[in-house]
Amino acid sequence: MTTKTYGEVLFWASSFLNEKKKEREAAEYLLGRRLGWNKTEVLMHLRKPMPMEQEAQFIEDIKAFEAGYPAQYIIGSEEFYGREFNVTPATLIPRPETEELIELCLKNNQEKEFITVVDVGTGTGIIAITLKKLKPTWRVIAIDISEEALEVARQNAQKHQVSIEFMQGDLLGSLVEADETVDIVISNPPYISEDEWEDMDESVREYEPKQALFADNNGLLCYEQMIPQIKDVLAIEGRVYFEFGFKQGRAIQQLYQEAFTTKKVMIYQDLNGQDRMLEMK
Repeated sequence: MTTKTYGEVLFWASSFLNEKKKEREAAEYLLGRRLGWNKTEVLMHLRKPMPMEQEAQFIEDIKAFEAGYPAQYIIGSEEFYGREFNVTPATLIPRPETEELIELCLKNNQEKEFITVVDVGTGTGIIAITLKKLKPTWRVIAIDISEEALEVARQNAQKHQVSIEFMQGDLLGSLVEADETVDIVISNPPYISEDEWEDMDESVREYEPKQALFADNNGLLCYEQMIPQIKDVLAIEGRVYFEFGFKQGRAIQQLYQEAFTTKKVMIYQDLNGQDRMLEMK
């Protein structure tokens, strides 16, 4: 049997996905991620023979993607803020928009050294772990209602060699019970309305955890539920950082300005000019 080159197998995969009306670019992405190669390294190998075991795995990956399975779950990881994080179907796939939430928090708290931060609905742990890597003197707590998600977050914390305090619980309830006080609450909670179901990508609908995606009351439920909890746990000079859907900013701003009359509640736009982040201070 003649061994095919990487280029020949990649050409087959791209053509196959294109024929099935799937993103053909995913073929190169899957090959590079599976083998730990960047784009240049993929190009350098195109004329080289591809070992049969690698070809078999790659074909399996391509067929899984064609069936609708997200590429990040196929590989088992995704890059976020320059670091690799484990992902599973128990966790949302990290999105680059959340990097902007972290940057906002860091920029506006760069002078602070010894504070306590809680990441609510931590999922893979990307927010908590990234903050701890960049601000090692901060005490970081990560909460999630899903024990399966927390296990993934623990693995990621170990991978990136950071010390995070993990708690299982619904939103900030665990901190309220523990009578904790925190300086920063940061969260990318479930905020998608059931009305938006049909507008979502099929792979998101079918495979990502619905508990981490959807919320009642037009996607506002978690933000509403956190208001009394934040009143219990947030320090007097504490701050809050939220990510939200691009249509929800004004409603959340109004909710929090009415609930926290002595605070300033501001909306920030993402790189695409959409309202996506809130800061309360």
